[in-house]
Amino acid sequence: MLDRNRLTSHLQVFPRQTIPVGSLRPAAVLIPLFQRNGNDHLLFTERTAHLEHHAGEISFPGGGHDSKDPNLTSTALRETEEELGIPRGQVEILGRLDDFYSIHGYHVIPYIGVIPSPDNLEHDPFEIAGTFEAPLDYFRNPAIHRVEDWQHRGRVHLVDFYQFEEHVIWGLTAAILRQFLEETAGLR
Repeated sequence: MLDRNRLTSHLQVFPRQTIPVGSLRPAAVLIPLFQRNGNDHLLFTERTAHLEHHAGEISFPGGGHDSKDPNLTSTALRETEEELGIPRGQVEILGRLDDFYSIHGYHVIPYIGVIPSPDNLEHDPFEIAGTFEAPLDYFRNPAIHRVEDWQHRGRVHLVDFYQFEEHVIWGLTAAILRQFLEETAGLR
């Protein structure tokens, strides 16, 4: 089980990589962390098939910054509430990871947040086809992670993949998951 105090302290001081926002649209996601039976778990969403971006993909809750959001932490909390029905006041933000770039033109900040047990979620059926939870320690097995070279706009990008049951977690979500695993490896 993660030591939440050590994790919070670590996230405040680790040398975060930043990316200039430039013409990218600011966005934020929440890495939803919770405990079940004394073990840390992550909550993932499966996007609906009709969405313009990331249709059918596995993701963390999140989205683009809205002008009414005072900051990107608020964006992550608002999106989590809209997509999953978890009130923002019930999420404890522990910190954030590196800046990430989405191939769809977003500058994404991932926040780590402790959520209540997600047993009775009321997810938004327009955006979210379903949710699933996975034990954090499961992803520490190197056998379920792979990296592939993909071409996009004439450049080769390394793309992370994780397999959990029938779910393939890949792309930006997998890259965020990989960094989360790296930053939390020694904090148990």
